[in-house]
Amino acid sequence: MARQAAEVVQVSGVPAGPSRDEAHRMFDRISHRYDLLNRLLSLGIDSYWRKRLVGRLPRVNPLKLLDLATGTADVALTASGKRKDCFVVGVDKSEEMLKLAGTKIESKRGQGTVTIARGDGLSIPLVSGSVDAVTIAFGIRNMPDTTACLKEMLRLLRPNGKALVLEFSLPQNPILRKLHLFYLRTIVPGIGRLISGDDFAYRYLNKTVETYLHGKEFCLLMEEAGFLQVRAIPLTFGIVTIYEGTKA
Repeated sequence: MARQAAEVVQVSGVPAGPSRDEAHRMFDRISHRYDLLNRLLSLGIDSYWRKRLVGRLPRVNPLKLLDLATGTADVALTASGKRKDCFVVGVDKSEEMLKLAGTKIESKRGQGTVTIARGDGLSIPLVSGSVDAVTIAFGIRNMPDTTACLKEMLRLLRPNGKALVLEFSLPQNPILRKLHLFYLRTIVPGIGRLISGDDFAYRYLNKTVETYLHGKEFCLLMEEAGFLQVRAIPLTFGIVTIYEGTKA
């Protein structure tokens, strides 16, 4: 019965598992080790995942991109480095993550334009239909309401604009899934605690990954939010997935 109840909550758009209401404060605490832990825990593959995400941006020139939950601006900088015609606005609720993003952007002068601002991914103060693409990498599962975030992304997109979501998922293969869950439940919290000094943050990570919807379920939420041509693109044996959808 507990499993069924969790699924009902997920499909409604409100994520199961830990509360997301104060997630930005957790990211404030671990910001000083966030990039290092990303590289370590992903064995460096996270940069490949972001490049794959950016490679799916629409071929319009110039490109106006909104990057939600931008964190330390890895996706924003990857996009501006690959696309010189790209104008990126990165938005995040964590002040400490944005401070680090600002430092990284200053060191990358000569790339496309990147601007950062503090804001809530459920309510962005931009005019409807003002961007060509919206990205969010490893951030949508931290939103208090997935459907509300997807609808906000849809609102901000121009007609034929594209939403791109990069998020953790679970492998379909039962052996790989078991190995990955072992990694999430034991290795990730241990290394995360050792390097960041925060016991909660990396247990939060494994709990949210395990309980968050993925694959067909996430595609269904995108369709219900109003996106067309929705598809899921699993990467690295299904450890992460790119979801994309377009606005009519």
